[in-house]
Amino acid sequence: MATLQLSDCSKPLIFFKPSSTSLFLRHFRFPQPLPRFSPKASSSSSSSSLCRRRFIAETAAVSLSLATPFLGSVQPAHSEDLLSEWERVYLPIDPGVVLLDIAFVPDDPKRGFLLGTRQTLLETKDGGSSWAPRSIPSAEDEDFNYRFNCISFKGKEGWIVGKPAILLYTSDAGENWQRIPLSAQLPGDMVYIKATEDKSAEMVTDEGAIYVTSNKGYNWKAAVQETVSATLNRTVSSGISGASYYTGTFNTVNRSPEGRYVAVSSRGNFYLTWEPGQPFWQPHNRAVARRIQNMGWRADGGLWLLVRGGGLFLSKGTGLTEDFEEVQVQSRGFGILDVGYRSKEEAWAAGGSGILLRTTNGGKSWIRDKAADNIAANLYSVKFMDDNKGFVLGNDGVLLRYLG
Repeated sequence: MATLQLSDCSKPLIFFKPSSTSLFLRHFRFPQPLPRFSPKASSSSSSSSLCRRRFIAETAAVSLSLATPFLGSVQPAHSEDLLSEWERVYLPIDPGVVLLDIAFVPDDPKRGFLLGTRQTLLETKDGGSSWAPRSIPSAEDEDFNYRFNCISFKGKEGWIVGKPAILLYTSDAGENWQRIPLSAQLPGDMVYIKATEDKSAEMVTDEGAIYVTSNKGYNWKAAVQETVSATLNRTVSSGISGASYYTGTFNTVNRSPEGRYVAVSSRGNFYLTWEPGQPFWQPHNRAVARRIQNMGWRADGGLWLLVRGGGLFLSKGTGLTEDFEEVQVQSRGFGILDVGYRSKEEAWAAGGSGILLRTTNGGKSWIRDKAADNIAANLYSVKFMDDNKGFVLGNDGVLLRYLG
């Protein structure tokens, strides 16, 4: 694949956690106004005593009716409420926005950016507790409604890629974003970017093109010799099911800390891998009957694999392999869409209809966290920046923050 030459260019919301008071007021129905009693005087002592007894009885009944809502609201806390380690952060965006990626500035850990559809770009300066809309003038000059797909930082340098083709760069931790021009010959749409070194980044398109730059994106060098379509159509007899005359794109692509990639074909019938130094993507048959939903890297270097319908598989051992074994999960029939590792032993999986699953033994067993059961949204992505900072991104502007 030839070197790609690019031309130069000139240089509030209030967020809160639902407190016990707010939850009480939400579910508490205030009683009717107290009845007013006016006991009349009686000439007979028996009548007076009867009125007094009646007054005391009715007053006690009213007092009990008043106390009942309060007593009813004080119930033992459910275990899932106590164990839940996530809270929802409400965002100043339209309900239909799908959140796609999130990243924080390493040199300023409390500052981060959140991306999504409909040209959504939000910024936080308090570690993710609150977010405010951020505009980029260079991305608003045209009539396009950009979908910002991916963001990555290294030091104070950051990159954003989106669709239609747009590339943004910052050298000051996001204070200013510069638009980098792109060639019309770029194969496919940019779906992933990784900041690597000073003024350097690695970019991937949904057709399998991998480019690297070392001069702020003004020139890009191809890391693979051809797109995935060309590779598969050239090797029709490779034995890969569904690869013949492949003209599709990637459904998902994930990168390991060592720079290895795993990608799932658009139809989910096979997957591909690439390591630095390889001239082509390497296709692999799926090891399970159901089509693949997503794949990624475990913290120990192995692979996890999700299939449509809620299945979760883990590779045997570490590194690249086609040998997987299924792990039983309580997905309630909803698809699992992503897995994020907090450590080698602890990971979280998220999916349709607010599914949240947790493992604390490296994936051998999973338990369901009911924190998002009442959220009518699909959870698409799990991101952990470190042991104490993590987020779950979903559709309809749903963002969950890890509490630890």
